[in-house]
Amino acid sequence: MEIRSVDHVELFVEDAEGTAARLCDSFGFALAGRGGASTGLRGCESVLLRQNDIALLLTTATSPDHRAAEYLRHHGDGVGVIGIGVGDAHAAFAAAVERGAEPVAPPEEFGPAGARVTFASVLGLGDIEHRFVSREKPGGPFAPAIEETGGGTSGSRLKRVDHFALCVPAGELDETVRRYQEIFGLTKTFEERIVVGSQAMDSKVVQSRSEMLTFTVIQPDVTRDPGQIDTFVKSHGGAGVQHVAFLTDDIRTAVRTSAERGVRFLSTPLSYYEALPGRLGEIGVPVEELSALDILADRDHTGVMFQIFTETTHPRRTLFYELIERRGARTFGSNNIHALYEAVERQQAADTAARNA
Repeated sequence: MEIRSVDHVELFVEDAEGTAARLCDSFGFALAGRGGASTGLRGCESVLLRQNDIALLLTTATSPDHRAAEYLRHHGDGVGVIGIGVGDAHAAFAAAVERGAEPVAPPEEFGPAGARVTFASVLGLGDIEHRFVSREKPGGPFAPAIEETGGGTSGSRLKRVDHFALCVPAGELDETVRRYQEIFGLTKTFEERIVVGSQAMDSKVVQSRSEMLTFTVIQPDVTRDPGQIDTFVKSHGGAGVQHVAFLTDDIRTAVRTSAERGVRFLSTPLSYYEALPGRLGEIGVPVEELSALDILADRDHTGVMFQIFTETTHPRRTLFYELIERRGARTFGSNNIHALYEAVERQQAADTAARNA
């Protein structure tokens, strides 16, 4: 299965226009198109946003029978569809179904001759749809019944989707990884066990040969005290996308700009930065600057990475976003996974204290 890219991410949301406005204001996305009853879109309204190689489709159900309506009843706002760019959507769909994937939508072609686009979908994790997309040439139509406006994002800092973090109920990690390997041809590249006090979680990373599609799959350890992964699975109503990571070539500028626009990022204690020089050595950025911006840093055998995570604004306190800059590094920073776990625990404790005040 020739996986070339994350073609797009479709979020099912209660208010597509409002969510689009917040993402444009916060992260610099540009309006690129709309669809609804007037354009031939059935049972929903959608807003298309773009920024470099990132395409976000925000969909609100206008009919109770639409798939987005069912998703929202179970999960609230969240990632409902991951569009996977492939060489041949017909072949990818046939291969996935033959290997055991549950079909959602058979191949559908649209667009003019020479710029044809093919969509075909199967189920992936839980009720997340994986939509295979093949495009005859760049610049063709994005999707059926979406009227594009051509909004540009010149000079913006977010480049593409780097990875998705998927949370699964306890006991489902190995089976989920096996299915992504067997059905989609992904390869396991990393695994990690994180222990934070009396809590713990296990994670494994699967990735396409092109390295353009990456899933970090996480499950809680139910032999320990309940923690944030347990909370996500309960609040989300099952397995789902915990966060989407956007790759940037300048995380410091991206963080400053986003923070000025109102994005709130998870904080990191000073002790993390005091230990950074001894743990990593020279990393090319002053530790004081990282500390001031709450940016995490780590190193693997191929280079350095910088990461930061937003606070969740989701009513169920589930979905959030990550910004990541890679300077050669190809993994995910095991020390930073530990730091993220602790940061989310601090946010959840603060939320609980505020509700009880």
